[in-house]
Formats: sequence, structure tokens, C-alpha cells
Amino acid sequence: MMVSRKPKRAARLTKNSKIFKTIIQSIQEKKGDNIVSLDLKKIHEAVADFFIICEATSHTQIKAIADYVEVNVKKKCEELPYKHEGKQALQWVLIDYINVVVHIMLPESRRFYKLEDMWSDGVFEHHEG
Repeated sequence: MMVSRKPKRAARLTKNSKIFKTIIQSIQEKKGDNIVSLDLKKIHEAVADFFIICEATSHTQIKAIADYVEVNVKKKCEELPYKHEGKQALQWVLIDYINVVVHIMLPESRRFYKLEDMWSDGVFEHHEG
């Protein structure tokens, strides 16, 4: 029997979902670079409906973006992350909102891990910073 990674799945998201728009806007307001979303809904093995990936130029900016995303999502969507990781090292911070996972990375971490390549079956969209 396969055990789900999460307690329960929330409603399916779209690019018009409030949380999706809030995350993108929060990253843009904190000057995140190279912002992309990957729609993973058609990939059975995917752990979320969407990945949102961006770059930051410093550890300070990674922290600022991550904190701002969490504050805005809590304020506008009344949602807290299921979990977050990476806030100590600040090389790659992951914020997990069940059906959307935010990845905030230094450029060298992003090049190394190549998330877009790993999930290339997803529908890719670039969002202006």
C-alpha cells in the first residue's frame, strides 16, 4: 500500500488560483529573477499541481523572498505552509503549500539541480520579474 506524502490533497489549483497569483506577485515584488511555473497536474507521479521556481542573487534575498511569500500567502489566502526547508543554509529554500511548491534558489543551485529538466513533462511558463 502506498502512503501519501501529505495528510490530504487540497482542491486542484489553476494559474488563476489566489495562492498561485499571490506567490508570483510576492516573488516579483522582492525582485526574484527568472521566475517560472511548471504545471504538473498531468504528471501522475508529481507531488504537487505546480512548482514555482525563482532565483535570488544572495542569501539575504532568498530569505527576504521566502519570508515575504509566507507573510503574503498567510495574509491574502489564510494559508500556512505545510512545511518549509532550507532556511538555515539559504542555498535553496522550499516552501510547500500542498498543491504548489515554491523553490527559491541561488543561480548555481538552480543550474546544479535542474528542476525544470527533471519535470520537463510539465507545462512551463515564464513570469516576468
